[in-house]
Amino acid sequence: MLKLTMNRDDAWALLTDYTKGESLLKHAIAVEAAVRGYARRFGEDEEAWGVTALLHDFDYERWPTLGDHPDKGSEILREKGYPEWMIRAIRSHAMEITGVTRDSLLEKTLFACDELAGFITAAALVRPSKSVMDLEAKSVVRRMKDKAFARAVKREDLHAGAASLGLALEEHIGNVIEFMRERADELGLRGVL
Repeated sequence: MLKLTMNRDDAWALLTDYTKGESLLKHAIAVEAAVRGYARRFGEDEEAWGVTALLHDFDYERWPTLGDHPDKGSEILREKGYPEWMIRAIRSHAMEITGVTRDSLLEKTLFACDELAGFITAAALVRPSKSVMDLEAKSVVRRMKDKAFARAVKREDLHAGAASLGLALEEHIGNVIEFMRERADELGLRGVL
């Protein structure tokens, strides 16, 4: 059982101390929404998982170079007393740099939701409605085939994330869309429906 002494308010204060850019703050909220949604589905601690997701990139704006991120953030989290399981999960989302494998369900879920939440945001914003509310998984899958669209997102990571959760890609995308709809206003993705 994962225990957490800090709460979302503490995490939000830390995030906004290190992150000022609106798009990165919205990304943190989107990943948090997705990871919290899966925590509910899997019967896990929604607060612990949500705080982990909210903080996964908190150091990125100050230290965007891989190797600095997420290592600098990990040091800060340790100093502030965040638990090792959370720091490990955050380090695992950059496994290629940190060497921390994704073993726990939280670690796999954070990885599976991170890039996908950003991709879904991009897919929603190019719709006439500019909304996640009418976005469908099959539309996101079609966007994935367009190599020029959100080109920084590695398609193999989206596939690997779904597979690590034992889900078909379209099912995983549908889940994350559903979870992000819960926070559509906060994400600026309610659109013009």
